[in-house]
Amino acid sequence: MRRVDALVLLSTLSQSTLVASKGAPRGVGPEFVKFYESKTSFACIGNPSIKLDSSRINDNSCDCPDGSDEPGTAACSYLDGLSPEQPLPGSKTGTTNTTNSLPGFWCENKGHIGSYVPFAYVNDGVCDYELCCDGSEEFAHVGGVKCQNKCDSIGKEWRRVEGERRKSKERSAAARRQLLKEAGDLRRTVEGRIASLKQELENLEIKKSELQVKFEEVERSEKGKVVKPEGQGGKLGVLLGVAKARVRELRSTLDKVMDQRDDYADKVEQLEEILKNLKEEYNPNFNDEGVKAAVKAYEDYAASAAPEKKPDITDGEILDILKEDGETTGINWAEFEEEEGSDADIVYNLEAYLPEFARDYIHQKLNILRVWLIENGMLADNPVKPGGETRLVQAAREALEAAKNEHTSKTASLEEQERDLNQEYGPDGIFRALKGRCVSTEVGEYEYELCWMGQTTQKSKKGHGNTNMGNFVKFDKQVADEEDRADGKGLGKGQRMVMKFENGQGCWNGPNRRTDVWLACAEKDELWRVSESEKCVYRMEVGTPAACEDVGEPGVKTKDEL
Repeated sequence: MRRVDALVLLSTLSQSTLVASKGAPRGVGPEFVKFYESKTSFACIGNPSIKLDSSRINDNSCDCPDGSDEPGTAACSYLDGLSPEQPLPGSKTGTTNTTNSLPGFWCENKGHIGSYVPFAYVNDGVCDYELCCDGSEEFAHVGGVKCQNKCDSIGKEWRRVEGERRKSKERSAAARRQLLKEAGDLRRTVEGRIASLKQELENLEIKKSELQVKFEEVERSEKGKVVKPEGQGGKLGVLLGVAKARVRELRSTLDKVMDQRDDYADKVEQLEEILKNLKEEYNPNFNDEGVKAAVKAYEDYAASAAPEKKPDITDGEILDILKEDGETTGINWAEFEEEEGSDADIVYNLEAYLPEFARDYIHQKLNILRVWLIENGMLADNPVKPGGETRLVQAAREALEAAKNEHTSKTASLEEQERDLNQEYGPDGIFRALKGRCVSTEVGEYEYELCWMGQTTQKSKKGHGNTNMGNFVKFDKQVADEEDRADGKGLGKGQRMVMKFENGQGCWNGPNRRTDVWLACAEKDELWRVSESEKCVYRMEVGTPAACEDVGEPGVKTKDEL
C-alpha cells in the first residue's frame, strides 16, 4: 500500500454521518451533499457563478475551475495549489495553480470508517485498502483490477486495535491520576514541613533569647562567688588552696616512700637468699676465716630474727589514701569550693537569715551587689579553670550554642523546603511524584539513564566510568512531526513536552553536554530511544503517564475518541 502522508486528507466522522444521502453523486462526502441536491443544475462550489447541467457531474471532464464537478473521477486530480503554472482554459487564474474545493474521493467504507482518497488514486489500478477498504475508488476495474470489500475484516481489526488503544489510554490516565495524587500529597508534606519549621524557628528565637539572658545572668552570677578552685578569693579560699596543694604533695611523697620500701624489701630478700646458700653449700674443712665469719654472722642473724607480725597499716589502706580525692574518697574539695566563704561572708550569708518569701528577691539583689563589688575591686573576681569557665557558665554557654546551632540548621532546612516548593515540577506539579526515580535503556556499549528532575547519564558497560550528559534546568514545549509507530512507542505529531538537561560534562574540544528529553504519553515510564543529533547534544524519547493529557475517568469519552 502506498503512503499517503501529506497527499491525503483523512476525514474521520462520527458513525451517524458515515453515509452520504441516497442519490448523491459518486465520491461526494457527507459534508458536501448539500451542493449536489439539485437534479437539474450544479453551481461550482468555489465559483458559484459558474453553473453546469447536472449531467456534467462525474463526466470525466474537469469543467469547474475548482474541480468540484468531478467528485468521483480523477479528471481534476491535476489541480494543486503547489503545482507549477500551466494554461488551463476556463479557469479564473488561467493555470493549474488552483486548489480543488473537494478533499478527495469519498469512500463510504461501510462497516469501518469513511475517508477521502486523493483523486490521483481513483482508477489507478491499485487497491488502497488502508484508505478505501470497500474498493470503491477502483470502480472502473482498470487493467482488470477488482478490489474486494474488506471493510468487515479491516474494521474488526481496527476496532480491536482501537479498543486496546482506548484501554491503554485509560490505564495511562489512571497512572497519571495516581501520580497527581502522589504529587499533591508530597506538596502538602512539604508545605506542612515549612509550616512546622517556621513555628519551630519562632520557638527557637524565644528560646535563644531566654538562654542568652540566662547565660549572661549565670556569667555575672559566677563572678560573685569568692571561694574558688585553687583557693583564690578570700582568706578561707586561700587556706583551702594551700591545704589542697599540701595534701597532693604528701600523697605524692607517700607514694614514693612505698616504692622505696618495696625496693629495699626486694634487696633484703635477695641478700638473705645469698647468705643462706653460702651457709648450706660452703666446705667446713676449708680454712677460710672470712667465709666462716660470714656463715656465723648469718646464723646469729637468723636466730635473732623476730617473728613476723601483722603491720599496723596494710598496703590496701595505703593505696586507699593514695586515691584521688572525690565525693566517695578522701576529701570532697567541691563541698568547700562551693562554699561562699570569704572576707565578706556577711554580705553573702545575709540572705540565709531572711524569710523564704523574700529570699529569691534579696538573692537577686545581693547577686547584683556582689557583681558591683567585684567590678569596683572590693571583692575578688572568679579565677577560671584551665578551660576558661566554671562548669555552670560552660553549661549555660553550651545550651545557648546548641540553640543557635539548631536554629541555623532549621533555617537551612526551611530554605531548602521553600526552594523545593517553588521549583517547577511540570503541569500540576506532577513530576514531583517522579523525582528521584530513574529509567534506562541499553544502546550498543552504553547504558543511558534518565533520573527525573536530576540528570541524564551515559554509563559504559565496559567499566570506563559514567558521563554526565546534563542536569535538569527547565520544561519546554516543541512540536513533533513523526509517523505513529505500530508499537505506540513514539512521539507522533503535535506539541510535546520537552525537559531540558544542560551543563553536563564537557566534551573533548567541545561544549558541555546537554540532553533534550522528549516526552510522550505511555502507561509506564520507559526510555525508548537515545540519539546524538550533533556533537555532545543528545535526544531522548521517553514515555511516561506524566505526559498524558486525558485525565478523565474510565468510560468517559474525550474529544478524540470515536
